Amino acid sequence: MPATQEAYARLLSEAQPAVIESGAQYDSISGQLSGLVRKGRSRTPGETRFMKLLAVLVGDYDQRNALPPARMAPEEALRFLLEHSGKTPADLFSVFGQRSHVNEALNGKRKISAEQARKLAKIFNVNPGVFI
Repeated sequence: MPATQEAYARLLSEAQPAVIESGAQYDSISGQLSGLVRKGRSRTPGETRFMKLLAVLVGDYDQRNALPPARMAPEEALRFLLEHSGKTPADLFSVFGQRSHVNEALNGKRKISAEQARKLAKIFNVNPGVFI
């Protein structure tokens, strides 16, 4: 087996889980993914395929653990993202302007405008549609 195929086989064997189940696995696999992304054009075709596989695993874990479930009310999605991101309502003052506006948005008493949704999307790295 050529050296690149051996390296590819080794990488695949290291990524045993078909699904990431723990934070430790997530950290390990995202670290491998980051390393492959940084290689850029110097990646082998096998490494590129492996990188795509790791991206699917990481995306699946994010979807199950870090992103709000689909069809969630905007205020529920905002609370979910705050809880899972480690951010606090104070981190949203720049979006809503006042503490009372943050609390009203979190409780569903204040609609989130399109501009606020865009700002929140940048903060949480999600699609603005999550908040509308």
